[in-house]
Amino acid sequence: MTDVVLPCRNEAPALPDLLARMPAGYRPIVVDNGSTDDSAAVARACGAEVISVAEPGYGAAVHAGVLAADPDDGVVCVMDADGSFDPAQLPRLVGPVAVGEAELGTGRRRPTAPGVWPLHARAANAFLAHRLRRTTGLDIHDIGPIRAVRRDDLLALGLRDRRFGYPLELLIAAGRAGWRVVEVDVDYHPRAAGTRSKVTGTLLGTARAVRDMGAVLAR
Repeated sequence: MTDVVLPCRNEAPALPDLLARMPAGYRPIVVDNGSTDDSAAVARACGAEVISVAEPGYGAAVHAGVLAADPDDGVVCVMDADGSFDPAQLPRLVGPVAVGEAELGTGRRRPTAPGVWPLHARAANAFLAHRLRRTTGLDIHDIGPIRAVRRDDLLALGLRDRRFGYPLELLIAAGRAGWRVVEVDVDYHPRAAGTRSKVTGTLLGTARAVRDMGAVLAR
């Protein structure tokens, strides 16, 4: 069994379809991070394990989900809960990690329709990825919100960021630790109707993410 951590804040409209498409052998853990809708109830009704995290922030939700994952399962995945990724593609990331070809599998977003990835968000991602390549030497092009890694390896990195800087801190730490990192193309779909991105949905959200990631780069 592979646990899939799904950081979640007000994603109730996306959850039924997303959870129904989870592949066999993958167990969803929905981490409710201050939702004001019925995300937690919807997730439970769909059969997912649900945990609640009071501390706000993407990194706080991911960290709590990783701690809740079964330590005996080995590989844990992280994926946004907004319906923009297809759970059926998770084995693409898990495979290299499970067979020992890589310590980290991460997704490179490939939009499936115009406007899925707004220009301001794509430009910010490209800038950060360029800085990351120069800093770590990793051949990475996306600070992606979908990844697979062994739970114990991830916790051993001691990541500290609890906000939007978490994905970048992970990649920097992986590079410094000499990890083999495999970047895999994944489809990037429109978000489920009725949900809104906390990062790409607005210029302010993107600016906050860039601020958090910039702070990580400055350490």
